[in-house]
Amino acid sequence: MRIGLLGTGPWARMAHAPALSGHRELDFAGVWGRRPEAAKELAERYGVPAYDDVDALFAAVDAVAVALPPQVQAALAARAARAGCHLLLDKPLAPTPAEGRAVADAAREAGVASVVFFTTRFQPGPAAWIAEQAAVPGWFTARAEWLGAVFTSESPFATPWRREKGALWDVGPHALSVLLPVLGDVRHVTAAAYGPGDTAHVVLDHAGGASSTLTLSLTAPPAAAGAAVELRGEAGVTALPDGSEGAVPALMRAADALLGAARSGHPHACDAAFGLRVTEILVAVQEVLDH
Repeated sequence: MRIGLLGTGPWARMAHAPALSGHRELDFAGVWGRRPEAAKELAERYGVPAYDDVDALFAAVDAVAVALPPQVQAALAARAARAGCHLLLDKPLAPTPAEGRAVADAAREAGVASVVFFTTRFQPGPAAWIAEQAAVPGWFTARAEWLGAVFTSESPFATPWRREKGALWDVGPHALSVLLPVLGDVRHVTAAAYGPGDTAHVVLDHAGGASSTLTLSLTAPPAAAGAAVELRGEAGVTALPDGSEGAVPALMRAADALLGAARSGHPHACDAAFGLRVTEILVAVQEVLDH
């Protein structure tokens, strides 16, 4: 599968480009970026063409991987799908349900596969745990903490969109990607922005009858950063295992999932439709926080 990369920022350089170039079943075929000089530099590092015209890249590949802010990703992803490209997307899919729906609709209408890279879903231990817990009945409640130190350390990920949107939109999708397949869809939300910086506390009412609480922040002290999920129910107490593997192997597994969905024609569980649902929940929480 010939695949192009959209984006030249830290995530593109640290995760996407190494994963695409190192995957045995992918032909890393080009780079496009909003900054042509950065695209040229990244492309030269991997010996691939840099494209000034994104539509020319779409015409030259079978798929695209997107490493761009959600407000940029959504429009380009829909455009790529209409050009017949399979989609390896980043989270969150889009900043609004309408934009997310446009991506999901374009992918469905074009008959292309889509996978949204929720990192935890593509790490072996956590992925197996999620699948196992989804088959266990009687969960009563869950607690998820996703605490980053992006704004309290010298992080390359303190990008403008993260500063604007905060932890809810950056790490909230990770928490939802774990909780939704286990506890079911969300019926009601409430939230409060208590604590330093962008810290948010969210309570979710799930369709299966369980509730969950989320504590999200990109403003945690570096020593306090980390992620944890705990489930409690009739089966007892269980915790999400550590996903210590780096982003590159996980992204390569996401590429495996895209290849599988493209070959089989069967949607992956983390496709654009799932990404849309996550966006809808994030918007519902944001509306509570804003009022």
